[in-house]
Amino acid sequence: MDLPTLWFILIAVLWIGYLVLEGFDFGVGMLMRPLAKDNTDRRLAINTIGPVWDGNEVWLLTAGGATFAAFPHWYATLFSGFYLPLLLILLALILRGVSFEYRHKVDSDRWRNGWDWCIAIGSWVPAILWGVAFANIVRGVEIDADMQYVGGFWALLNPFALLGGVVTLGLFLTHGAVFLALKTSGEYQERAMALAQRLALPSAAVAAVWVIWAQLAYSRNAWTWAPLVVAALALVGVVLATRARREGWAFTLNAVAIAMAVVFIFGAIFPNVMPATDPANSLTIDNASSSDYTLTIMTWVAVVLVPVVLLYQGWSFKVFSRRLHRDQIPPQPSELVNH
Repeated sequence: MDLPTLWFILIAVLWIGYLVLEGFDFGVGMLMRPLAKDNTDRRLAINTIGPVWDGNEVWLLTAGGATFAAFPHWYATLFSGFYLPLLLILLALILRGVSFEYRHKVDSDRWRNGWDWCIAIGSWVPAILWGVAFANIVRGVEIDADMQYVGGFWALLNPFALLGGVVTLGLFLTHGAVFLALKTSGEYQERAMALAQRLALPSAAVAAVWVIWAQLAYSRNAWTWAPLVVAALALVGVVLATRARREGWAFTLNAVAIAMAVVFIFGAIFPNVMPATDPANSLTIDNASSSDYTLTIMTWVAVVLVPVVLLYQGWSFKVFSRRLHRDQIPPQPSELVNH
């Protein structure tokens, strides 16, 4: 295996890590208000991801950095062509991160309610736009001979891409609901699991339509049927596991489905990294990659540092693995006065 192919695979792995881990963060943020009866429920939801959400976002930074170093032409075309959607995602992530930190700074219902809406917006926007972006990459975009995107913003909002946004939205909503059921106990867990049951089937159905469309119309490799079959079986398993109230299995299988979706996306475009509507202008792992010297240095750095990062993140999840209950959330001063 040559180094450009190796780094194409490693970047796919980084995206798997990001979307699987940040996927339940987005889901929790989107469901925090609908599932809550009061401020204590909302604080309970935030506490389930409080110790890990910022660590989960490191996978995005690493994926972006690896793309910049390993495939600079891909990075340049992607970030210039998808500038507005990526800017919206970045602003949403900033808004969400600030909201987590600021909502408890003032003991006021109006203050908390405003930041809770910011958390919701900061979760809904990237949950949809990541799907739109990846669907456009699978479909192919207008790139000229100078590796410049020339399609414009509105060309990105085609039916195939918008359906891709609905797919990621459904997968992340289900992921978040199952995660909340996995991390909480009592009445809140019951509500989360009931919602996961309602979300699992339509999420799987929409995903099935999109992946079959993508495979038949845009995939450049026949072997990508394999991850689609695995993803389909995993999503069926999610439906069955939520009905059997096996939240651990449901979460694992939904994570497998998200991972297989990323495998399909990267497999469908290979050996391109960014397909063009005119195949002659497509960016490939060869014409978009850095030098072998750069990729060699990156490989040695990855060999040393990636295991450390994985061990640390695994340890952090283990430390904060206990279920949470409403009774563990101390009341705020205004709630004591009102009570």
